[in-house]
Amino acid sequence: MLASEVLANALIMLGCYLYIVIVILVSGRLYKLRGISPKTSRKFLHVMIGNLPFIIPFFSSPIFPALVAAPFIVVTFLATPSSPLKGVSKKLKGLSELTEEGHQWGLVFYAISYTCLALLFSQKAYVIAVGILPMAYGDAAASIIGEKYGQHNYKLVAKKSIEGSAAMFLVTLLVLFCGLAFFSWLYGFSFYSRFLAVIAAATVATLVEAFSPRGLDNLTVPAFSVLTFLIYGGGG
Repeated sequence: MLASEVLANALIMLGCYLYIVIVILVSGRLYKLRGISPKTSRKFLHVMIGNLPFIIPFFSSPIFPALVAAPFIVVTFLATPSSPLKGVSKKLKGLSELTEEGHQWGLVFYAISYTCLALLFSQKAYVIAVGILPMAYGDAAASIIGEKYGQHNYKLVAKKSIEGSAAMFLVTLLVLFCGLAFFSWLYGFSFYSRFLAVIAAATVATLVEAFSPRGLDNLTVPAFSVLTFLIYGGGG
């Protein structure tokens, strides 16, 4: 790889790091504003980090997308109450407060999912997007709508609501179609060739989210969404 190419990839990666750090800092302060709950702040973090797959096509080397996410597996772990380095956890106060208020391992699992998908599908960023966008946008919608408007509750593993699950499906479907339109233009494939695969992935993502214990859905939803998308020919 030419030095200029390495530099270009490094600059994009640095931009991603800067973006992530800014999002974490903003999320850590949002809930202190009047009327914004810690859950909303946490979901803001999920959504904003979920936009990173749209940057992946601009990397020319497959290793760099994984390097964007991999360090944050360690960072998010050190921000949890399970961190062996309490001094580091205090320095990551904004992130640790979001983690403690939510599910201790949720953000760690999120970083793991992104890293694994980036390692496996860096040449097909739309596959990564199918795994990340349902978790970023769909789950955030399910949580916020379910909490505010959920009237018809059910429990398979964790307590959910029909309204929240409906929001999960509709928002996931919408954001995947938008993502598919972007990537079809960028990669030159037919939007309609992956239409059924997107519908199937959105359906499975909603069902898996309903069955997953809280926090663990950051692993299960990306994995099963991508698997379904590939089974229905979306990765071709």
